[in-house]
Amino acid sequence: MPDRTRPERGGSEPAGRTLWEQGREPGRQVVALGAAVTLTAMVLDVALGDDLGLLFDLTFVAMCVLVALRVRPRDFFTVGVLPPLLMLAVLVLLEIARPEVLGHPRDGAVQSVVTGLAHHAGALVTGYVLCLVVLAIRHRFTAQATNRSASPAPTRTTSG
Repeated sequence: MPDRTRPERGGSEPAGRTLWEQGREPGRQVVALGAAVTLTAMVLDVALGDDLGLLFDLTFVAMCVLVALRVRPRDFFTVGVLPPLLMLAVLVLLEIARPEVLGHPRDGAVQSVVTGLAHHAGALVTGYVLCLVVLAIRHRFTAQATNRSASPAPTRTTSG
């Protein structure tokens, strides 16, 4: 079995891809994956404890990193704006389905959603920052890899 971590004979690039090069999924599929994971976490967390808690927050943060690693480079923007929009969408859906979960029973819909955003701001900020950091690292790595592959092979010349 060939060793994929070492360069192939005569080549300068490794045969296997690194973690930063793995993401090749289209933006639409990654958004659908993120929505499915987040909605599943919301349903499980509400079913287990009648509110959104730590399970939802941890799953949301992990989902943010997952989608940043899975998306192809040309769809980075799509994933870069996904976490806050997805959190807002999930909280609005939860407010429609079970208004008593997010806020006080006498609160209006907007106030309940804002309360939910405030309660889960830590997960939102953490997930969003990690998502953007992973995308930045991937962008930098793919730009360097592109520059290396476009450069001519080094040659040795002597004058004389």
